[in-house]
Amino acid sequence: MPPAMHEGYELLDFDMLGLAPKLDTALQRAGFTQPTPIQNEAIPLALAGHDILGLAQTGTGKTLAFGLPLINHLLAQPGKPAPKTVKALILAPTRELANQIADSLRPLTAGSKLRIATVVGGQSIGKQIGFLSHGTDILVATPGRLIDLMDRGAVNLGSVRHLVLDEADQMLDLGFIHALRKIAPRLGTPRQTMLFSATMPKQMEELSRAYLTDPKRVQVARPGKAADKVTQSVHFLTKQEKPAKLREILSQDRAALTLVFARTKHGAEKLMKGLVADGFNAASIHGNKNQNQRDRAIKAFRSGKINVLVATDVAARGIDIPGVAYVVNYELPDVPDNYVHRIGRTARAGREGEAIAFCAPEEADLLRQIQKLMKSDIAVASGTQPIGKSGETRRKRPGASRPNARKSANGSAAKPPSKQPRSRRKPTSSWSRAGDGTRELHASR
Repeated sequence: MPPAMHEGYELLDFDMLGLAPKLDTALQRAGFTQPTPIQNEAIPLALAGHDILGLAQTGTGKTLAFGLPLINHLLAQPGKPAPKTVKALILAPTRELANQIADSLRPLTAGSKLRIATVVGGQSIGKQIGFLSHGTDILVATPGRLIDLMDRGAVNLGSVRHLVLDEADQMLDLGFIHALRKIAPRLGTPRQTMLFSATMPKQMEELSRAYLTDPKRVQVARPGKAADKVTQSVHFLTKQEKPAKLREILSQDRAALTLVFARTKHGAEKLMKGLVADGFNAASIHGNKNQNQRDRAIKAFRSGKINVLVATDVAARGIDIPGVAYVVNYELPDVPDNYVHRIGRTARAGREGEAIAFCAPEEADLLRQIQKLMKSDIAVASGTQPIGKSGETRRKRPGASRPNARKSANGSAAKPPSKQPRSRRKPTSSWSRAGDGTRELHASR
């Protein structure tokens, strides 16, 4: 790191960091010139070897914030990894996010001898054992599959000197804390640990104390805050009115990439089939889809072959497609933090996006919890907003439909969230056996 660089130093360009020449070249080839705020704050500290607790909205460049210093450190360490060993480990809560991270880092290792491997459930464990047998520099993994490989003696983590926990709050939500406790003692020491997340639940402080040493906290936005360029609105309607409203919204911009979130895998599949039957170009991803099916659906969505993707929260952190114009919360999530991650699938890489929520009377408390988390109200586009638990309602002036939603979102004001929301229902998780006999942990929804 250049001598003049210190905490609080304002970066103007990546080439001011004093990175390895190969990494500088890879950045230029990939079109990266100026760092985002989270990269601006985190990269100098990570290059200096500090543990990092990074908090930033989704879609702000967290992958490069930890990936760039990680690759730079590895380029400075000569020598191939020994068989079955790993130099750097990145843990992600979902298959989609793990694949996304690996795809984002590979262009940065172009021209070097660094190897990046991905191990996730739903894919051949035999093939994964095969390429791990040669050793790898960077391993991106989901905790469940990694533990399976550890139990089979296929990977040795004793050489890991860099650990990244990405979207660590979702790891807590999905029950991966037990997996982390099993993985951590196998890692090498001393090591650098970087923990990144978009939200900061209370358990995150405990997690950081357990795995980070004197970390530097990097925060470019208040935890739970939505991305600045996401325009939000909510329609109050009954459960029975949701299908017609969704079709109305989708019909107004059929060419746009729209991500629709349902609460359960069965609900997502039923919703997708109904949309296809009505002539919409839709697909779905959820826990009942195998990895190849999920990969094909995301690829088709990314390319525009399909323009409506119905998903459960399994996809809330794993889709990095800058072209997503709309996110529709067909059903509100049980965990308020997941709302932030869902709508973070739009307005990525500096673009604008729109998030539309449907709220049935029985979801009113979920909405209040979401607004309490974000410390802001979501503008009302249409319908009657319930107030309190007594069943009283207040008529809000309906806003415009989708073409004018941005205007209504900026001009409407909703009632502040209730002071006493119901306690949230935590998702449960369980271990199951995949087709190849390996174990995977699944959220109940």
